[in-house]
Amino acid sequence: MSKKLLDETSKFLSYVLRHEPQAIGLTLDSEGWADIEALISGAARDGRSLDRSLIENVVANSDKKRFSISEDGQSIRAVQGHSTKSVALQLEEKQPPETLYHGTATRFMDSINQQGLIPGSRHHVHLSEESATASAVGQRYGTVAILKIAAQQMHEQSFKFYQAENGVWLTEQVPVRFISTL
Repeated sequence: MSKKLLDETSKFLSYVLRHEPQAIGLTLDSEGWADIEALISGAARDGRSLDRSLIENVVANSDKKRFSISEDGQSIRAVQGHSTKSVALQLEEKQPPETLYHGTATRFMDSINQQGLIPGSRHHVHLSEESATASAVGQRYGTVAILKIAAQQMHEQSFKFYQAENGVWLTEQVPVRFISTL
């Protein structure tokens, strides 16, 4: 399978499993799970050719581990990044490391300096343990700014943190006082 096909399929899965399942008539449960056969059928109605092998390849070969398949092999979900209101992942609260990082574009810095990090259309702000990962994320949006987050200090002040299956750290917001730039 070509890298291009895997990338295009990953983007399509992100779109329908995180943001717009109704675009192909797909239903997600409250944990974000969708029936794989319904996904394949919905994609076909949308003019996309998907099969179980392609889906399994995307899940297995995604460097960001964005998706998981249920133990029984019948369902798939995005592990984080949802904007659809019907999904409320049951995440276990965890104590974060002392510092986490967030990559963004420099053009967003004025807004961040005023209101901190907010999830926008998503449920959570996404943070990483490595500045290099944050940099790679931020580069997708333009000239990158790497933000250093005082995660442990936030946690000590009752902010909750969660960690998705793929290692991404999640929190509801990051106030300005906990943010510095690298």
